[in-house]
Order: sequence, then structure tokens, then C-alpha cells
Amino acid sequence: MTASLTVACLWALVATLIAMAPRRWHWPAAYALALVGIPLLGWITYENGPFWGMLALAGGASVLRWPLIFLLRRMRGQGAD
Repeated sequence: MTASLTVACLWALVATLIAMAPRRWHWPAAYALALVGIPLLGWITYENGPFWGMLALAGGASVLRWPLIFLLRRMRGQGAD
């Protein structure tokens, strides 16, 4: 397993631990996970190819689905309410 996939597994483990944490930690942790996950996604794609990059993108989007939904709503002009 390459270093980028190992770090991606650690990212997923941290995301799982954050999901078990108190709710007040979820949104700040989601921003931190996204901040770390975007460069990680580029590293995975560079090191392992587009198939693994798309697979990591799908996994990250499934973990961070609510921030992604709110971002898409805000981009369409519907607001986050």
C-alpha cells in the first residue's frame, strides 16, 4: 500500500472517531477534515492514478456529505436553512 493510501486510511479512521465525538465537535472537525482531505485527494490521484482518486473522492464525499450538501445549496442560492 502506498503512503498516500495509508494516510487516507488514517484520515478515515480519524473521521470515524470524530463521528463518535460530541456533536459540538462535528462542524469544526468537518472543516479540518476537508482542509486536510483536499490535498490528500490530489496526492492519492498523483501517486495511484485517477481510479483511486475518484474512489477516495467518493469516500470523502460520503463522510462529509452534510457540509457538501450545504455547500451545494449555498452555491445554488437556496441558503443553508
